[in-house]
Amino acid sequence: MKIAIMGCGAMGSVYAGLLGDAGHEVWAIDSWQEHVDAMRANGLRLEGVSGDRTVKLHATTDPAEAGPCELVILATKTMDVERAAGAAKPLIGKDTVLLSIQNGLGGPDTAARVVGKEHVMVGVVGGFGASMRGPGHAHHNGMELVRLGEFGGPITPRLEAVAEVWRSGGFRVKCFDDIDQLIWEKLICNVCFSGTCTLTGLTVGEVMNDADAWRSASGCAIEAYNVARARGIKLDFDDPVAYVHNFGTKIPGARPSMLLDHMAKRMSEIDAINGAIPPAAESVNVAAPFNTVVSALVRARERNMGVRD
Repeated sequence: MKIAIMGCGAMGSVYAGLLGDAGHEVWAIDSWQEHVDAMRANGLRLEGVSGDRTVKLHATTDPAEAGPCELVILATKTMDVERAAGAAKPLIGKDTVLLSIQNGLGGPDTAARVVGKEHVMVGVVGGFGASMRGPGHAHHNGMELVRLGEFGGPITPRLEAVAEVWRSGGFRVKCFDDIDQLIWEKLICNVCFSGTCTLTGLTVGEVMNDADAWRSASGCAIEAYNVARARGIKLDFDDPVAYVHNFGTKIPGARPSMLLDHMAKRMSEIDAINGAIPPAAESVNVAAPFNTVVSALVRARERNMGVRD
């Protein structure tokens, strides 16, 4: 299959490396010129739990160079989806699937508004703990699960076909009829670790092993779980603390992308993760004090770093 990865950062590089290694025609599209140049010259090196490989693929900063693809994986941050989906239009043919994979809330809705909901599928990926080691070189700590769903539900033959493409790259995949379940099961993990790791500088495992940090992290998860239940969202677990703890034990050395953003002096996706819980909670009369404080402190830190107005 001809596949374009829009936003070939840490997670996008994991997708590109494993799908390219499986024999698909992969186009890695990113604005980081040094990264693109390194991939063009030497291939993409991906190391970690999946092994250590260097994969030859196409790399460019210009989506038009790739032309229409069968599958476009939108792997940008939530706040960049509108721009990236617009830039991806040269990749979209009549039957192209655009798979929107972001943390938090709002990414797929924005993508559907830009390219048309008939093209959009929703992806949620967890338990990888990916990071960039340098241009053309990515690493990942885990390889838990890729969740897939149609933007409008339910499971379709084209969704199953896309799932098989991911499986060919060694990914474990689960398809969902209900995209709210798909999104919220990952969001609960995101709100658990993202904000607290960012504020403390601790890894996932270190947060779990520190009583005070874990009180904050698990409190955020419980609030998100309570909001999901109040909204009538189906979840496959009834103990949110056990659920996020089990998730964390798979990637104890990982630093969430929000922490990596702050380490690189970049604005994070706080508004789509911990910051999305308080307004959602208010709409269903649920309290969310942990997420309110954590998201406020992350925003304050970003203003102090000069990356937020």
